[in-house]
Amino acid sequence: MIEVRALTGAALDAALDDVAALRIAVFRDWPYLYDGSLDYERDYLQTYRDSPGAILVGAFDGARLVGAATGTPMEDHADEFAEPFRAVGLALDQIFYCAESVLLMEYRGQGIGHRFFDLREAHARDMGRSHVAFCGVIRPADHPMRPADYRSNDAFWQKRGYAQLPGSVAEFSWKDLGQTAETTKPLQFWMRAL
Repeated sequence: MIEVRALTGAALDAALDDVAALRIAVFRDWPYLYDGSLDYERDYLQTYRDSPGAILVGAFDGARLVGAATGTPMEDHADEFAEPFRAVGLALDQIFYCAESVLLMEYRGQGIGHRFFDLREAHARDMGRSHVAFCGVIRPADHPMRPADYRSNDAFWQKRGYAQLPGSVAEFSWKDLGQTAETTKPLQFWMRAL
């Protein structure tokens, strides 16, 4: 039985190295193709240590973290992600940002993704936020590394009430598998009212 629970404060901090390892493992796959390092991850995850409103929803198989979903108040997250909302006139202090959702392949299809969203959305409501947003990388349909059987998460997100936010695309850089340098990728924002 997989236990899914919300972590904040010291419990969140204690789990971040395991989150880093999960991000590196899961984001290697399509569509992220992320060639990550533990040093980069530790730096990136500092946002969650620094934000008193941060949450980590962990999926545990016994004591082992097999999945994680994070979130912070939008104003505490990367400027690259906040700028598109400023550009369309949405107040950042009303938006809760759901960052990564990573889950090992063998645990998918058991409803854990829904629990990830349920607990982050409840946290956002408790903080008085009116909207929840996240973003997903945009890759060309003809990308040579796209698996033939790839199925996007768009239908899952739409069933949960999320819609693409027109004109709201962030740019973020990372190193793809097989590449020697970071390149900038577009990420489409999705949002829903709570």
